[in-house]
Amino acid sequence: MPDSADVLITGGHLPVYAHPGDAGADLVSAERVVIAPGERATVGTGTAIALPDGYAAFVMPRSGLAARHGITIVNAPGTVDAGYRGEIRVTLLNTDRAEAFEIEPGDRIAQLVVQRVVRARFVPVEALPGSHRGEQGFGSTGYRGATATSEGVTA
Repeated sequence: MPDSADVLITGGHLPVYAHPGDAGADLVSAERVVIAPGERATVGTGTAIALPDGYAAFVMPRSGLAARHGITIVNAPGTVDAGYRGEIRVTLLNTDRAEAFEIEPGDRIAQLVVQRVVRARFVPVEALPGSHRGEQGFGSTGYRGATATSEGVTA
């Protein structure tokens, strides 16, 4: 499997990997935006891409913006399909209750992760096969002090 894919791109700023081994390349803002406390705004990056078939890109929050300013992405991760050719826009949410957040052109606002994806064939059946987890959903493994065993989860 190749360790890179050629992604064609137009726009003023190329996404940049900050460090060797990073999964996400930084996307930057192409416009000035102020996001009031508790509000959201869709911010343009001025960037459009053409992904190879069999790939998708995922727009992810930046951990530093979340930790320091309470800025996250409303629909994280945002999916960019291989057939999409429009501008990548990022809907940011300011979770801070008191401070507005100002974005200037060139500010890093999100990360773009490009991944290979498979296209599923959905096969209708009368019943699903069993599994160890079964129908247990959200919170079924607990949140503190739980350890997995061959018999299940113990506290």
